[in-house]
Amino acid sequence: MSSFKGRHRQCHYGNLRFRFPIHDHPAMTRTLSLLVLCLLSVVIANGAPASAFADEGVPLPAVSRVEVVLANEYRDQVATLKQEFTQAGMPNVHFQFAKLGQPPQNIGLGRDVPAEKAREAIRLALKYNLGIGILLPERLFPPRFITIASSNYDDTVEYPIDRAALTKLQNPDLTTEEFHRLYREFTSATLVPKGRY
Repeated sequence: MSSFKGRHRQCHYGNLRFRFPIHDHPAMTRTLSLLVLCLLSVVIANGAPASAFADEGVPLPAVSRVEVVLANEYRDQVATLKQEFTQAGMPNVHFQFAKLGQPPQNIGLGRDVPAEKAREAIRLALKYNLGIGILLPERLFPPRFITIASSNYDDTVEYPIDRAALTKLQNPDLTTEEFHRLYREFTSATLVPKGRY
């Protein structure tokens, strides 16, 4: 416990509370602010329990964010796309559009995405991105995050998936735990980089 008796600033993030002294020197204030931001980043990156960031009685969304890259032909259909993702229970969706060519046929899911939302994401990826040939491991993403057709990853984390394996993930009888166990199984083999990068 600090023995500092002067003024303090409190910082709240969900149920987390931080208290640190206020110094009159601007550089010290900036340094302390950066320190608090770094601490929060570490807590979030290491998968702090979702309950730590939720206000009591306010349920967390099943999916926190969806990022989708689509072919340029869909650029004029954002309202329709947004409506379809919202109807599938994923309202916080963000679209980007490839200027040329077809985006990568991949999908990445966070470890806490409910199985039914994961299946919806797979369905929408198949519909709008012409297929799924690569899974990205869940360890790369926040717990309730989904990405479709991301070009941010290279062949060191791209796990090929065939139609038969994808069909197993689409099984509506899988619980969330079973879905993610299978997903981790498909994204845990040793990869031999193809040397594209």
